[in-house]
Formats: sequence, structure tokens, C-alpha cells
Amino acid sequence: MVKGGSQQNSKMECWKDGETVEKPTAEILERIGRNSAQHPEGVHTRLYRYLLREDVYYDAYRKLYSNKGAATRGTDEDTADGFGERYVRQLIDDLRNRSYRPKPVRREYIRKSNGKMRPLGIPSFRDKLLQEVIRRFLESIYEPQFNDCSHGFRPNRSCHTALKQMRCCFTGAKWFIEGDIKSCFDDIDHSTLIAILGKKIKDSRFTNIIQSFLKAGYIEDWEYVGTFSGTPQGGILSPILANIYLNELDTKIKELKEKFDRRRGRVLMAEYGKITARIRRMEVKAREAQGEAKSTIVRDIEALKKERLRYPSCDDSDRNIAYIRYADDFLVAVKGSREDCSAIKMELAEFLRIELKLTLSEEKTHITHSSEKVRFLGYDISVRRNQSVRTDRMGRKTRWLNGKVELTVPLEKVERFMFSKGAVTQTATGQLKPTHRKGWLYLPDHEILERYNSEIRGILNYYQLAANYNKLAYFCYLMEYSCLATLAGKYAISIRTIRRKYASASVWAIPYMTAGGRAKEKRIVKPADCKKSGDCSDEIPAVTRQPVRNTLRERLLARKCELCGKTDKSLYEVHHIKGLQSLAGDTYWEQVMLNKRRITLIVCEDCHANIHVS
Repeated sequence: MVKGGSQQNSKMECWKDGETVEKPTAEILERIGRNSAQHPEGVHTRLYRYLLREDVYYDAYRKLYSNKGAATRGTDEDTADGFGERYVRQLIDDLRNRSYRPKPVRREYIRKSNGKMRPLGIPSFRDKLLQEVIRRFLESIYEPQFNDCSHGFRPNRSCHTALKQMRCCFTGAKWFIEGDIKSCFDDIDHSTLIAILGKKIKDSRFTNIIQSFLKAGYIEDWEYVGTFSGTPQGGILSPILANIYLNELDTKIKELKEKFDRRRGRVLMAEYGKITARIRRMEVKAREAQGEAKSTIVRDIEALKKERLRYPSCDDSDRNIAYIRYADDFLVAVKGSREDCSAIKMELAEFLRIELKLTLSEEKTHITHSSEKVRFLGYDISVRRNQSVRTDRMGRKTRWLNGKVELTVPLEKVERFMFSKGAVTQTATGQLKPTHRKGWLYLPDHEILERYNSEIRGILNYYQLAANYNKLAYFCYLMEYSCLATLAGKYAISIRTIRRKYASASVWAIPYMTAGGRAKEKRIVKPADCKKSGDCSDEIPAVTRQPVRNTLRERLLARKCELCGKTDKSLYEVHHIKGLQSLAGDTYWEQVMLNKRRITLIVCEDCHANIHVS
């Protein structure tokens, strides 16, 4: 049993030149992750004490302050602005005294693609900071324990890693079970989640602080509403807590797979075996024959080999389950009968209802034959039935596509994307017609082109794994002419004239000047540009971990105001803004931030007060 608080492995201090030096939290996190990987059944204790270390909050702030939401208020005025030594010490004192109480989140709603509204919780920045610290420890503990079939909200994993694994593991599947958990994030049972955490974490203070975030409630229309289930979407802890919760489902399907899977028998099918025996007898005759007789036998052998391809070589009695999950959506591929799928679906529904207190949506959980397309992670997925034959490296003829997974672009989804952006309209005959974007007419020409390019790249990069990737050429054509129509509308001229204006060799390109004063050209993105790049995944290559140099903390510890230059003040804080584009440069502090090109400024308490007064 591995205990996070064991004396040998978890010393927080070491000795150097007679002085006590605190071990960096990054090393502790790495050690926890290593122990979790080496001892899957181990437990972790005394984690709460790591929440009382200052360095982990500076590192968490370094990650959070650059996010757009860092300047967004929750239910109080607390944002990334004002962070400093006093801020961290006050938070640590509250945790040490056990007086810390998370504030209710501010609830907002965002529109989903189906028109429904998704609730979003916006926490106070102080709560975000602590949640980020807790998330790091949970990730170190649970990331080595998660199943390989889970891809959502995990480091070095993405939709594309899920699709690539699916393309490999779903080969030969006969049926798909499309899994959808009804209101998963809203219905997570708090007591069940804490019990799951308790299997690995034996520190009541640590789990209690997580429970306090779950029970914090939310403010909507100036009224407080308590939360009795669910993890608020928008909170930093929500994704990893959902993964910890749904890892129980991953483990359940792994158990089902062990009982269900059955390997293929090695006995040849009768018809296939008869033809194979005839081929072998004729091959013996061919070796002894000569002249025209040998040529006749060889032709007969080739004809028999073609006939043999019509029959399966072995029986179809093997069974198999493959499974991929991304957040609360999952897809199960079954090689078996439809009755097997119905039994698996019922067992999963029962497990979710009894063990996890969740509901498998009957309306959205379908059993579909793998020859038909199912929609998962924005792709249409099916298993090919293709009898085309190709000779492999060993000279054997194989049905190289039969049973392989096919990923395709749902073209109607791409059309809806263009309609939602206002890039196309539909004529009376149903044809798509490129149109200009009125809201972009005020932008510089190269900025208009770059905005179109970013949208085109987004679609092309995401669908690089698609077998019908070439179909996106029409999408690029429509977006290109929508861009030309926008540029033409800006100058009230025709598309032909704007193309002639920006003609460059066999294409058109817009010249512009870089910040360094260099002349460059910007061209419209083509499908080949993205296909050549191969940039279809956010997977980060494995590298040797280097110690993080937190310059923000160094700037604070320097105890020098970056406005007035004073070094004798008792308090220094971070002044934080949402973005440089919000500064007009009218005041001295704005000019300093613009010159430094930073959204943070280390200032003394007097300068910070003057900034907020001005």
C-alpha cells in the first residue's frame, strides 16, 4: 500500500548548506504520479498539507491568468487582478484554520448546437485558483489509473486520439451501441463520487474541500439555489471529477469484455476448405505437367482462387467488444448478434442506474448495424463491406478494405456551419451561393482573409482523418468566394475586379506588412495545405520534464513596483487586465503595459489603488 504521507517518500524539506529548503511541489506531483502508476491498488494520505504551500498557487496563477475568463467575475468582485503574497497567505490561512468556504457560482447559459441551453457556472477567481491546485493532485493520482479507452479532458488526448484508436479497434464490428448518458454532469451523485474518491484518497480534509465545492450552489436571477447533485460545468474541477466518476463505467465494460470476448476458431469453413484442397492437388499436377497442359492447369488454379474469395476462410463464431468514451458520450462496437447488443445495453443501463445513479437515455442510445453510419465526435462512422482484392507484401490476395472502419465528413454538418456563419445562402433551386459577411466589411483586407482562413483551417484540420476528405474542396471553394464577395462588398466592386486587384501568379493574395516591417502575402487556405501539415491532433510529444521557471513569482518576489520603481513598500500585487486591446494608452500605466506587451503589471499597493481610481 502506497501512502502519500509516508515519511520516506514525502518529505517536504531537504537540507542544503545547513538551511532547510522546501522541495518544489512539481517534484511531489511527479512522485505521486509515479507511485500511482507503480502501485495501482495503493492509497494516498495527508494530501491536504500540500494545499498549504505557497509555490503551488503561484504556478496555478501562471496557468489561469492568461485565460479569457480570468477577468470574468463570479458572484463577487474577485478576479485575477490583485493577486500577490497577501492574497496567497490569506487563502492558505483560511485553509489552515478550516474557515475556507467556496462561494456560490454565477450561473449563465450558452446555446447548444441543437438549440437547447447548457448551464454554465462561473466561480470566483479565488475558488478557481484552489480548484486548479486540487485538480493537479487529482490528475497525478488518477491519470495513471484511467483506462486507455477514455479520451475526454485528459492530457495528450483529444477527439483525434479517440478516432484513431477507434479506427484500429473497431475492425470487423457488426453492431454499434451509441451511448448517451442523460444530463450526466448535472446528475452526478455527490455521495457516490466522494465514496469513489475515498477508495484512493484517505484524507478527509482533502475530500471535504472537494465536497464543499460540489455543495456550494449557484446564484441565478439574484437567488441562491443549492446543489444536491452534479458538478457545475465551467468549474475547473468538473472535467476530472466526471472522468473519475465515469471511470467506473470504463471498468465495468472492461469486465464485460473479459466475459464476452471469444477468439476465432482455426477450423476452415467447409466450402473454403474444399476449394483449397482442389487448388493444392492441381498445384501438384502443375509441377509435373509441361507445355499446354501446364498452362491449362495454371489457368484453372487462378479461376479457383478467384472463386475461393467468395467464401469466408473461418467460421464467424468469434465475439468481441471494443469501447471508446469521450466525456459522457461513448460508442461500443460489438462483434456478435443483435441480441448480444441488447443484453449489453440493458446491463450497462442497470449498472449506471444502480451503481452510479445515472440514466442511459433511451431516446439517444441506439443499436445500429455497422454498415450504417453513426455520428460520433462530429464524424460519420461505419464498417466497410468491400470485396475488392489487393496483393499484400507476401504476395497473398486479401480483401484489404473489408471490415475496416471508415470515417467520413458529414457534409450536411459542414453546410450548417457555413449557414451559421452567414457565408452562404440557398437559392430557390436549392443551390448554395456564397455571400458576403456584413459584420466584417470594416476590417482591413488581410484581416478579413485571415478570419476566413482560421475557419477553413478549423474544418480542414479536424476532418483530416476522413476518407472523403477531398469532398471538402467544395467547402473551400464556397468559403473562398464568400471571402471575395466580402472584399468586393467593402469596395463596392465586382468579384472579378477584386481578384484582378490582388492577382498573384496563378492565384490571388493580399499583401501586408508584418510588425517588423517585412512585406508578405496572405493567401486563401486550400485542402492540400492542411493535409500536408498533418496537424490533426493536439497530442503533445513526450519530452523530459523541465522545472517550471515562474517569472511572475520572481517578479513579485523582486518587491519592486514596475510603475514607480519603489522597493520599500509592504505589499506588491498583480494588476491584471483582460487584454491589451482594451487599453487606449491615455494613462501612464496603460502606456507601460502596452510597451511591455503584458496583461500583468507588478505594482505597489499605492499605485494599484491609483490605477483603479483613474
